[in-house]
Amino acid sequence: MLATLKQVLSQAQKERYAVGAFNVNNLEILQAVVGAAAKLKSPVILQTSEGAIAYAGMNYLRCMVDQAARENRIPIVLHLDHGRDLAIIRQAIKNGYTSIMIDGSHLPFEENIAVTKKVVGWAHAKGVSVEGELGTIGGAEEKIVARKILYTDPDAAEEFVERTGVDALAVAIGTAHGAYKFSGEAKLDIKRLKQIKGCVKTPLVLHGASGVPDWLVRTAEQYGAKLGKPEGVPDDQTRDAIRNGICKINTDTDLRLAFDAGVREFLATAPEDFDPRHILGRAREIMQSVVEHRIKLFGSAGRA
Repeated sequence: MLATLKQVLSQAQKERYAVGAFNVNNLEILQAVVGAAAKLKSPVILQTSEGAIAYAGMNYLRCMVDQAARENRIPIVLHLDHGRDLAIIRQAIKNGYTSIMIDGSHLPFEENIAVTKKVVGWAHAKGVSVEGELGTIGGAEEKIVARKILYTDPDAAEEFVERTGVDALAVAIGTAHGAYKFSGEAKLDIKRLKQIKGCVKTPLVLHGASGVPDWLVRTAEQYGAKLGKPEGVPDDQTRDAIRNGICKINTDTDLRLAFDAGVREFLATAPEDFDPRHILGRAREIMQSVVEHRIKLFGSAGRA
């Protein structure tokens, strides 16, 4: 049986660790994430974006996640990531998602509150958790594009949570979507995070938080990728964010890089093999190793 976001984050907040939220859009990615979480006995959040739903279909994704939940005795949350289309949000609530993110971060403050409160009403009536967002992070992820970071204001965060009733709040403290998060030294605004934590009792969420590990970039580039100079969030800063209140950490870019590296490596080293199970199987192996590292970093191993 699937868990709700509120259930897994309540425990994470109490015991001061974070739960990984991983974007999935096909079978191999889902198997890699769930395989890592089951091996390490960790709760896990499986996220599908509106882009993933357009690609794979909401019912296909939901059925795969349902099967994973039946086969594994770990808390699994099915979460809609960056929901902006209200029709898709209502469909997700109806079709068995246990968590919804309503992303009104691009709207003026009062409009963000109004649309978030509306979604909270729909979702809570069905026992579904809701994540809201205040402030915007930089970078681009599918249709979510921001030219600059608008840091979350602590006082506004307190008002936002009180007026909307969200179960989790995504905050902007310096991260960015994609593989190119920083120009120069990476630096999260931990002081701001501490201030937000002092104002808000709701679990806090960090988007755009992939690590973009050097070994993964090197592997992809060794077999032909042209990535430039990607930069992720260093592990020490991720740990610091968790110590200061982050309970959910989103990861997408690392999975994309791992998938790419695995496919490129296999095709280059076994050019005679055209079996898609072998090609995608290698990608799945690398993705699972990435997810295992993230779970250990977040402190959620052994918490299921």
